[in-house]
Amino acid sequence: MPSRSVIVIGGGLAGLSSAVALAEAGFRVRLFEKRPHLGGRASSYMLPGGEHVDNCQHVTLGCCTNLADFYRRVGAAHKIRWYDRLIFSDAAGRRGVIEASPLAPPFHLAPSFALFPSLAWADKSAIARAMLAITRSGGRPPDVSGAAGVTMLDWLRRHDQTQASIERFWRVVLVSALDEELGRTDAGYGMDVFWKAFLANRNGFRIGIPSVPLGELYSGCRQAIEQRGGEVVVRAGVRAIRLEHGRVVGVELDNHALETSDYYIAAVPHDQLPGLLPAKVVESEPAFANLSRLRSAPITGVHLWFDRVVMTEPYLTLLDHTTQWIFNKSLLYGSSAPPAGPDVAGQAGAAVENCQYLQLVISASYELVPRSRQDIIELCRRELQEILPPAREARLLKATVIKETAATFSPEPGCDRWRPCQSGPIENLFLAGDWTATGWPATMESAVRSGYLAAEAILAVAGKPQKLLQPDLPVESASRWLARNARSQHS
Repeated sequence: MPSRSVIVIGGGLAGLSSAVALAEAGFRVRLFEKRPHLGGRASSYMLPGGEHVDNCQHVTLGCCTNLADFYRRVGAAHKIRWYDRLIFSDAAGRRGVIEASPLAPPFHLAPSFALFPSLAWADKSAIARAMLAITRSGGRPPDVSGAAGVTMLDWLRRHDQTQASIERFWRVVLVSALDEELGRTDAGYGMDVFWKAFLANRNGFRIGIPSVPLGELYSGCRQAIEQRGGEVVVRAGVRAIRLEHGRVVGVELDNHALETSDYYIAAVPHDQLPGLLPAKVVESEPAFANLSRLRSAPITGVHLWFDRVVMTEPYLTLLDHTTQWIFNKSLLYGSSAPPAGPDVAGQAGAAVENCQYLQLVISASYELVPRSRQDIIELCRRELQEILPPAREARLLKATVIKETAATFSPEPGCDRWRPCQSGPIENLFLAGDWTATGWPATMESAVRSGYLAAEAILAVAGKPQKLLQPDLPVESASRWLARNARSQHS
């Protein structure tokens, strides 16, 4: 019996994870990606001077179990460097470290948190009370429920959080994790971040950072598909999904070729999918029509090359600044190779043995979108000089700014109402993307979860049911007891 075939539209993490899983399950997979490289929004490319840059620095956490499984499948797990501490720097130049102690969750981070220099005792006390409320509810406080949702900022104010705790703790963590301001974020997502990453399991907060450009993480994906008889085609955009009698009969490529298959997965951004479908179908099917209700949020990445070492840590999280994260790419990549090409002043960039490449990330960067790239570079350079004294004397050899104006969907209150499941209203068309109903916000973990769920749906329809989705990290120790005890008291 010939193997069933699947066409996957889109070579981001959602499309790649579904394609790899289905290829492993015996399907003939053909993946079409309009860009010249794989990875979607979590990819890298080469500048004219020869430097590889990520469109935005992406990291994973210990709680991202499906992303870890995907990296293992494609042989990329060894390309992730894991760190057991978070390093913060405030405007006064004080460094604070959050790391695990031998205490059981949820108290494993408490000793380092108690010594955190950028928060007063009143701030820490307020945060501890809110954390206990999250833990005792198992990450689901009763005052965040409801279809319309409540903003994270409103929830924090209800729980008497100080202004300093909001700005120097809650905002720092959540804006980076969710790519949205607290006043526009569904509190349920904020609860998930702290419950899954910081409270439920001692390994949830571990940070994993790629030790190679993002594009190199996906080299094993093509091999995993092609060695099983599949095909990966880049520079092959899909212009339309053709329907007849409620079924997909093929996809039309930009070159007007019509490609057919048994099943189809649309793994494209939520704002692009409606344009591939007939207008009447989009208007009549809520799963497609409601996608216009999902708003987008921006992320800005700033890449700087200095003529000397200005930073010794692998990464820093900044407080009291526009810049939120600094990643020491030279250290992370294990290389100090100098940049090529002209610098920001248009002069030749000299080869300096100890030059350093840093990448800065600003999530929910609404205020930066209208600003010029040169303004953003100068802003970030001034902020670096405040917290990294060696940067004051360093010469900036080269800089570039990458604005992702629609980097993620915005996790607004109630947005889950508009996120469709992976089995859509069209019989043989399945949906994948971090914007589908995954239970997670717009993260790489959500994208992989969606790909696995779409693959599971196809396997079920084809009579080959298989479980692909990985479980969350187990709730450990006192966290499990506190959550269970609180539920028993309210039952």
